[in-house]
Amino acid sequence: MTQLSDKIHNGEFAITAELVPPISATRHQLLEEASHIRGIVDAINVTDGAGASTTMSSFSAAALLAADGFEPVLQITCRDRNRIALTADLLGAAAHGCYNLLVLMGDDPAKGDQPEAKPVFDLDSKQVMQVATALREEGVLPSGKSVSEPPPFFVGAADMPVDPPADWKPEGLLAKIDSGAQFSQTQFCFEPEVAQRYIARLTDEGVTEKLGVLLGIGPILSARSARWMNDNLYGVTIPEKTIKRLEQAADAKSEGRKLCAELIQQYREIPGLAGVHIMAPAQKTDAIAEAISLAE
Repeated sequence: MTQLSDKIHNGEFAITAELVPPISATRHQLLEEASHIRGIVDAINVTDGAGASTTMSSFSAAALLAADGFEPVLQITCRDRNRIALTADLLGAAAHGCYNLLVLMGDDPAKGDQPEAKPVFDLDSKQVMQVATALREEGVLPSGKSVSEPPPFFVGAADMPVDPPADWKPEGLLAKIDSGAQFSQTQFCFEPEVAQRYIARLTDEGVTEKLGVLLGIGPILSARSARWMNDNLYGVTIPEKTIKRLEQAADAKSEGRKLCAELIQQYREIPGLAGVHIMAPAQKTDAIAEAISLAE
Protein backbone atom coordinates (compact mmCIF):
# COMPACT_ATOMS: atom_id res chain seq x y z
CA MET A 1 0.00 0.00 0.00
CA THR A 2 1.02 3.62 -0.52
CA GLN A 3 0.53 6.62 1.73
CA LEU A 4 -2.02 7.95 -0.73
CA SER A 5 -4.01 4.71 -0.80
CA ASP A 6 -3.84 4.41 2.99
CA LYS A 7 -5.27 7.90 3.47
CA ILE A 8 -8.07 7.33 1.01
CA HIS A 9 -8.96 3.92 2.44
CA ASN A 10 -8.92 5.35 5.97
CA GLY A 11 -11.25 8.20 5.05
CA GLU A 12 -8.63 10.89 5.70
CA PHE A 13 -8.50 14.01 3.52
CA ALA A 14 -5.68 13.54 1.02
CA ILE A 15 -3.74 16.26 -0.81
CA THR A 16 -1.75 15.63 -3.98
CA ALA A 17 0.11 18.16 -6.09
CA GLU A 18 1.23 18.23 -9.69
CA LEU A 19 4.78 18.84 -10.86
CA VAL A 20 5.84 19.22 -14.49
CA PRO A 21 9.26 17.58 -14.98
CA PRO A 22 11.89 20.05 -16.20
CA ILE A 23 13.46 20.22 -19.62
CA SER A 24 16.72 19.07 -18.12
CA ALA A 25 19.17 16.18 -18.18
CA THR A 26 19.90 16.44 -14.45
CA ARG A 27 17.83 15.86 -11.32
CA HIS A 28 18.59 19.13 -9.57
CA GLN A 29 15.72 21.31 -10.81
CA LEU A 30 13.19 18.51 -10.31
CA LEU A 31 14.22 17.89 -6.72
CA GLU A 32 14.40 21.60 -5.96
CA GLU A 33 10.80 22.04 -7.12
CA ALA A 34 9.67 19.03 -5.12
CA SER A 35 11.42 20.28 -1.99
CA HIS A 36 8.85 23.07 -1.53
CA ILE A 37 6.09 20.53 -0.93
CA ARG A 38 8.02 17.87 0.95
CA GLY A 39 6.00 16.65 3.91
CA ILE A 40 2.92 18.75 3.16
CA VAL A 41 1.37 16.69 0.35
CA ASP A 42 0.66 12.98 0.34
CA ALA A 43 1.96 12.39 -3.18
CA ILE A 44 3.35 14.30 -6.14
CA ASN A 45 2.07 13.77 -9.67
CA VAL A 46 4.65 13.95 -12.44
CA THR A 47 3.16 14.76 -15.82
CA ASP A 48 3.82 12.69 -18.94
CA GLY A 49 4.40 15.04 -21.83
CA ALA A 50 1.64 17.43 -20.79
CA GLY A 51 0.39 19.47 -23.73
CA ALA A 52 2.19 16.95 -25.95
CA SER A 53 5.45 18.76 -25.20
CA THR A 54 8.79 17.20 -24.34
CA THR A 55 10.20 17.24 -20.81
CA MET A 56 12.15 14.76 -18.73
CA SER A 57 10.15 11.53 -18.86
CA SER A 58 7.54 10.99 -16.17
CA PHE A 59 9.02 7.55 -15.46
CA SER A 60 12.50 8.95 -14.78
CA ALA A 61 11.11 11.86 -12.77
CA ALA A 62 8.97 9.56 -10.64
CA ALA A 63 11.92 7.27 -9.99
CA LEU A 64 14.10 10.21 -8.95
CA LEU A 65 11.42 11.46 -6.59
CA ALA A 66 10.94 8.01 -5.05
CA ALA A 67 14.69 7.67 -4.53
CA ASP A 68 14.71 11.02 -2.71
CA GLY A 69 11.95 10.02 -0.30
CA PHE A 70 8.89 11.45 -2.05
CA GLU A 71 5.81 9.46 -2.99
CA PRO A 72 5.14 9.95 -6.70
CA VAL A 73 2.00 9.52 -8.75
CA LEU A 74 3.24 8.39 -12.14
CA GLN A 75 1.18 9.87 -14.93
CA ILE A 76 1.26 7.53 -17.91
CA THR A 77 -0.27 8.33 -21.29
CA CYS A 78 -1.32 6.03 -24.10
CA ARG A 79 -0.13 8.50 -26.71
CA ASP A 80 3.55 7.67 -26.94
CA ARG A 81 3.98 3.93 -26.33
CA ASN A 82 2.66 0.63 -27.60
CA ARG A 83 1.58 -2.14 -25.23
CA ILE A 84 5.08 -3.63 -25.06
CA ALA A 85 6.63 -0.35 -23.93
CA LEU A 86 3.75 0.51 -21.61
CA THR A 87 3.96 -2.82 -19.79
CA ALA A 88 7.75 -2.71 -19.59
CA ASP A 89 7.65 0.81 -18.19
CA LEU A 90 5.06 -0.19 -15.61
CA LEU A 91 7.31 -2.98 -14.38
CA GLY A 92 10.29 -0.63 -14.33
CA ALA A 93 8.37 2.01 -12.42
CA ALA A 94 7.36 -0.52 -9.78
CA ALA A 95 10.97 -1.64 -9.43
CA HIS A 96 11.80 1.97 -8.48
CA GLY A 97 9.01 2.09 -5.89
CA CYS A 98 6.53 4.02 -8.02
CA TYR A 99 3.17 2.40 -7.30
CA ASN A 100 0.61 5.19 -7.71
CA LEU A 101 -0.54 5.52 -11.33
CA LEU A 102 -2.70 8.08 -13.11
CA VAL A 103 -3.57 6.65 -16.52
CA LEU A 104 -4.42 9.15 -19.26
CA MET A 105 -4.97 9.12 -23.01
CA GLY A 106 -2.59 12.05 -23.58
CA ASP A 107 -2.90 15.31 -25.49
CA ASP A 108 -2.91 15.40 -29.29
CA PRO A 109 0.68 15.71 -30.62
CA ALA A 110 -0.57 18.19 -33.23
CA LYS A 111 -1.00 20.69 -30.38
CA GLY A 112 2.47 20.13 -28.92
CA ASP A 113 6.04 21.28 -29.50
CA GLN A 114 6.65 18.65 -32.21
CA PRO A 115 3.37 18.52 -34.16
CA GLU A 116 4.81 16.12 -36.72
CA ALA A 117 5.08 13.39 -34.04
CA LYS A 118 3.01 10.27 -34.67
CA PRO A 119 0.61 9.23 -31.88
CA VAL A 120 0.51 5.56 -30.90
CA PHE A 121 -2.69 4.88 -28.93
CA ASP A 122 -2.16 1.11 -29.14
CA LEU A 123 -4.16 0.80 -25.90
CA ASP A 124 -6.66 3.24 -24.44
CA SER A 125 -6.62 4.38 -20.83
CA LYS A 126 -9.10 1.76 -19.61
CA GLN A 127 -7.04 -1.00 -21.23
CA VAL A 128 -3.87 0.24 -19.51
CA MET A 129 -5.74 0.23 -16.20
CA GLN A 130 -6.70 -3.37 -16.93
CA VAL A 131 -3.05 -4.24 -17.63
CA ALA A 132 -1.91 -2.61 -14.36
CA THR A 133 -4.67 -4.38 -12.42
CA ALA A 134 -3.81 -7.76 -13.95
CA LEU A 135 -0.16 -7.23 -13.05
CA ARG A 136 -1.18 -6.55 -9.44
CA GLU A 137 -3.95 -9.09 -8.96
CA GLU A 138 -2.85 -11.97 -11.19
CA GLY A 139 0.85 -11.32 -11.73
CA VAL A 140 0.55 -11.73 -15.49
CA LEU A 141 1.55 -9.75 -18.56
CA PRO A 142 -0.92 -9.17 -21.40
CA SER A 143 0.84 -12.06 -23.16
CA GLY A 144 -0.03 -14.38 -20.26
CA LYS A 145 3.55 -14.66 -19.03
CA SER A 146 3.97 -14.62 -15.26
CA VAL A 147 5.58 -11.80 -13.31
CA SER A 148 7.90 -13.04 -10.57
CA GLU A 149 6.93 -10.29 -8.10
CA PRO A 150 3.59 -8.57 -8.86
CA PRO A 151 3.60 -4.77 -8.37
CA PRO A 152 1.23 -3.28 -5.73
CA PHE A 153 -0.18 -0.61 -8.02
CA PHE A 154 -2.77 1.93 -6.87
CA VAL A 155 -4.55 2.79 -10.10
CA GLY A 156 -5.96 6.21 -10.85
CA ALA A 157 -8.14 7.73 -13.57
CA ALA A 158 -8.92 11.26 -14.71
CA ASP A 159 -12.41 12.74 -14.58
CA MET A 160 -14.27 15.94 -15.39
CA PRO A 161 -16.45 17.40 -12.60
CA VAL A 162 -19.91 18.44 -13.78
CA ASP A 163 -22.96 20.12 -12.33
CA PRO A 164 -25.09 17.01 -12.76
CA PRO A 165 -28.49 17.27 -14.49
CA ALA A 166 -31.31 15.25 -12.96
CA ASP A 167 -30.78 12.32 -15.35
CA TRP A 168 -26.97 12.34 -15.29
CA LYS A 169 -25.09 9.12 -14.59
CA PRO A 170 -21.31 8.88 -14.09
CA GLU A 171 -20.99 6.28 -16.84
CA GLY A 172 -17.42 7.16 -17.78
CA LEU A 173 -16.17 6.90 -14.21
CA LEU A 174 -18.10 3.67 -13.61
CA ALA A 175 -16.46 2.17 -16.71
CA LYS A 176 -13.04 3.15 -15.36
CA ILE A 177 -13.87 1.55 -12.00
CA ASP A 178 -14.76 -1.63 -13.89
CA SER A 179 -11.33 -1.40 -15.56
CA GLY A 180 -9.57 -1.20 -12.20
CA ALA A 181 -9.51 2.48 -11.19
CA GLN A 182 -9.20 2.94 -7.42
CA PHE A 183 -8.97 6.74 -7.28
CA SER A 184 -9.56 9.68 -9.59
CA GLN A 185 -8.07 13.12 -9.96
CA THR A 186 -10.22 15.66 -11.74
CA GLN A 187 -9.91 18.72 -13.91
CA PHE A 188 -10.08 22.06 -12.06
CA CYS A 189 -13.26 22.72 -10.09
CA PHE A 190 -13.42 26.25 -8.70
CA GLU A 191 -17.13 26.20 -7.79
CA PRO A 192 -17.85 24.74 -4.32
CA GLU A 193 -21.58 24.44 -5.00
CA VAL A 194 -20.90 22.42 -8.16
CA ALA A 195 -18.37 20.31 -6.25
CA GLN A 196 -20.94 19.51 -3.58
CA ARG A 197 -23.58 18.48 -6.11
CA TYR A 198 -21.10 16.44 -8.16
CA ILE A 199 -19.78 14.49 -5.16
CA ALA A 200 -23.30 14.02 -3.78
CA ARG A 201 -24.39 12.45 -7.07
CA LEU A 202 -21.30 10.22 -7.17
CA THR A 203 -22.12 9.13 -3.62
CA ASP A 204 -25.73 8.40 -4.57
CA GLU A 205 -24.46 6.26 -7.47
CA GLY A 206 -22.14 4.31 -5.17
CA VAL A 207 -18.98 5.67 -6.80
CA THR A 208 -17.33 7.14 -3.70
CA GLU A 209 -17.54 3.77 -1.92
CA LYS A 210 -15.45 2.20 -4.68
CA LEU A 211 -13.11 5.01 -5.66
CA GLY A 212 -11.48 7.97 -3.92
CA VAL A 213 -12.21 11.25 -5.71
CA LEU A 214 -9.68 14.09 -5.50
CA LEU A 215 -11.01 17.34 -6.94
CA GLY A 216 -8.65 19.50 -8.97
CA ILE A 217 -7.96 23.02 -7.72
CA GLY A 218 -5.07 25.47 -7.95
CA PRO A 219 -3.79 28.95 -7.14
CA ILE A 220 -4.87 31.27 -9.98
CA LEU A 221 -2.15 33.64 -11.11
CA SER A 222 -4.31 36.61 -12.18
CA ALA A 223 -7.67 37.66 -13.60
CA ARG A 224 -6.16 37.39 -17.06
CA SER A 225 -5.04 33.86 -16.33
CA ALA A 226 -8.53 33.01 -15.04
CA ARG A 227 -10.13 34.23 -18.26
CA TRP A 228 -7.63 32.24 -20.31
CA MET A 229 -8.53 29.12 -18.36
CA ASN A 230 -12.22 29.72 -18.98
CA ASP A 231 -11.60 30.12 -22.70
CA ASN A 232 -9.04 27.35 -23.24
CA LEU A 233 -9.45 24.57 -20.67
CA TYR A 234 -12.32 22.27 -21.53
CA GLY A 235 -14.86 21.94 -18.73
CA VAL A 236 -13.29 24.63 -16.53
CA THR A 237 -15.42 27.51 -15.21
CA ILE A 238 -14.03 30.19 -12.95
CA PRO A 239 -16.93 32.29 -11.61
CA GLU A 240 -17.05 35.97 -12.52
CA LYS A 241 -17.05 36.93 -8.82
CA THR A 242 -13.70 35.13 -8.45
CA ILE A 243 -12.27 36.97 -11.46
CA LYS A 244 -13.45 40.32 -10.06
CA ARG A 245 -11.84 39.51 -6.72
CA LEU A 246 -8.54 38.89 -8.50
CA GLU A 247 -8.92 42.14 -10.48
CA GLN A 248 -9.55 44.18 -7.36
CA ALA A 249 -6.77 42.63 -5.29
CA ALA A 250 -3.62 44.64 -4.62
CA ASP A 251 -1.62 41.46 -5.23
CA ALA A 252 -3.47 39.09 -7.56
CA LYS A 253 -0.95 36.29 -7.17
CA SER A 254 -1.31 36.33 -3.37
CA GLU A 255 -5.10 36.55 -3.69
CA GLY A 256 -5.11 33.50 -5.95
CA ARG A 257 -3.31 31.52 -3.29
CA LYS A 258 -5.83 32.65 -0.67
CA LEU A 259 -8.65 31.54 -2.95
CA CYS A 260 -7.03 28.13 -3.31
CA ALA A 261 -6.68 27.84 0.47
CA GLU A 262 -10.36 28.69 0.89
CA LEU A 263 -11.29 25.93 -1.55
CA ILE A 264 -9.23 23.42 0.43
CA GLN A 265 -11.09 24.45 3.58
CA GLN A 266 -14.49 24.23 1.88
CA TYR A 267 -13.77 20.94 0.16
CA ARG A 268 -12.67 19.34 3.44
CA GLU A 269 -16.32 19.64 4.53
CA ILE A 270 -17.84 17.80 1.53
CA PRO A 271 -19.01 14.31 2.58
CA GLY A 272 -17.63 11.59 0.35
CA LEU A 273 -14.79 13.67 -1.09
CA ALA A 274 -11.41 11.96 -0.63
CA GLY A 275 -9.26 15.04 -1.10
CA VAL A 276 -7.89 17.61 -3.53
CA HIS A 277 -5.35 17.60 -6.32
CA ILE A 278 -3.53 20.94 -6.61
CA MET A 279 -2.18 22.10 -9.96
CA ALA A 280 -0.27 25.31 -10.63
CA PRO A 281 1.02 25.05 -14.22
CA ALA A 282 1.83 28.76 -14.50
CA GLN A 283 3.58 28.93 -11.10
CA LYS A 284 6.14 27.01 -9.10
CA THR A 285 5.38 24.61 -6.29
CA ASP A 286 5.98 27.26 -3.64
CA ALA A 287 2.54 28.61 -4.66
CA ILE A 288 1.04 25.23 -3.77
CA ALA A 289 2.93 25.16 -0.49
CA GLU A 290 1.67 28.61 0.49
CA ALA A 291 -1.95 27.73 -0.36
CA ILE A 292 -1.80 24.61 1.79
CA SER A 293 -0.22 26.56 4.65
CA LEU A 294 -2.95 29.22 4.47
CA ALA A 295 -5.60 26.50 4.64
CA GLU A 296 -4.33 25.09 7.95
